[in-house]
Amino acid sequence: MDSPAFPLNALVTGASQGLGLALVRALLALPHCNLVYAACRKPGSATELAALAQQHPERLRVLALDVTREQDFVIAADTVRRETDRLHLVLNVAGLLHDPARGIKPERRLEDFNPDALLASISVNTLGPALAAKHFLKLLTHDQRAVFASLSARVGSIGDNRLGGWYSYRAAKAAQNQITRTFAIEAARRAPNLIVAALHPGTVDTALSKPFSANVAEGKLFSTEQSATHLLAVMDGLSAADTGGFFAWDGSPVPW
Repeated sequence: MDSPAFPLNALVTGASQGLGLALVRALLALPHCNLVYAACRKPGSATELAALAQQHPERLRVLALDVTREQDFVIAADTVRRETDRLHLVLNVAGLLHDPARGIKPERRLEDFNPDALLASISVNTLGPALAAKHFLKLLTHDQRAVFASLSARVGSIGDNRLGGWYSYRAAKAAQNQITRTFAIEAARRAPNLIVAALHPGTVDTALSKPFSANVAEGKLFSTEQSATHLLAVMDGLSAADTGGFFAWDGSPVPW
């Protein structure tokens, strides 16, 4: 991200591994980034994040945050407020696509639909960003440019759905997109310097996508470092006119 006229304070959810961790690293590499709040469900087992915190004790704060628990957001927001009165970037990265231990996986056909899987997907992919918007809005309401972005997915697009399947994940991401769009409309009235957007990172080489990455076209499977670079560039290029939009990793618009 280009250097603004002020220090940058950022918060990333799902920061203990994969793309969330790569985004934390990328933000810390920015000389104008003042504070990074890295939120994850189990900080005690986030060894790479802990190592980063030791390297950047003045700039990195690790927060315990289960995105399905509203009280965790209350505590996280209070923790941030004790140190600063503003955030310039909130990135919702935590997501759920599959969990073999709970029998959660993308459905190939309607007969595979699992109500528990849908509820689990919504609790992470939809509820998490909604709670982040609710509890971090005040920290994003100030006189400087700010961005609230949630990692969505092209499969959450209703207009772009040509293959079917993946009922639970598609539905949860479509619901997340509606939350994002609705929040953007309200934020335009309450926080005019805040840009709200949904982002499609493409297919990233993480545990989330690993079972499905074999069929990705050559050159379209991005490392977490590549994806972090892509996403920061997209967010850096967003203007007030883009708020409420859905954008792919290369900045191109994605249909709702």
